[in-house]
Amino acid sequence: MTCLTAVYAVRWSMPDSSNPSAARDLAARLAQPKPMRRGSVSERFVKCSKPGCPCASDPNARHGPYFSLTRAVQGRTQSRLLTRSQADAARRQIEAGHQFRQQVDAYWKLCEQWADADLDQTPAASTEAAKKRGSRRASKPRSLKKSKS
Repeated sequence: MTCLTAVYAVRWSMPDSSNPSAARDLAARLAQPKPMRRGSVSERFVKCSKPGCPCASDPNARHGPYFSLTRAVQGRTQSRLLTRSQADAARRQIEAGHQFRQQVDAYWKLCEQWADADLDQTPAASTEAAKKRGSRRASKPRSLKKSKS
C-alpha cells in the first residue's frame, strides 16, 4: 500500500465527528429549500390622536393589535405591517431561519473537525527541516544617491 493510499484509508475510517458522511448528511438537509427569513414579529397596541378617544387615557382601550415584521437590510431597519395570519406564518419562517443557522453552525463544526483530523494525518515536518535558517544575500545593498538641490 502506498503512503497516499494509507492516508486515504485512515481518513475514511475516522470516528463520526470527523467523518465526511456526517457532513454530507447535514449538507443534504441544508440543501432542501423552505420558506425562511430573518427578523422579528411584534404586536402593538397604539393610541390615536383623536380628541375624546378613550385610548388616550385607558391602556386597555388602545387600538390594535397591529403586527409588524422588522428586519435589517443593508444596515437599515425595514418594517412591514402584517395581518394576524401573516404574522403567524412569519413567526414560523423566522423559526425555520433560526434552525437553518444552527444547522449551518453544526456543518461548520463538522467540517472543521474533519479538517483537523486531516491535518493530524498529514506527516509533520522534521525538526531539522523546521529549523529557521537565514539565507545569504545575493548582493550588497546599495544606497541611492541623493541630489544636492
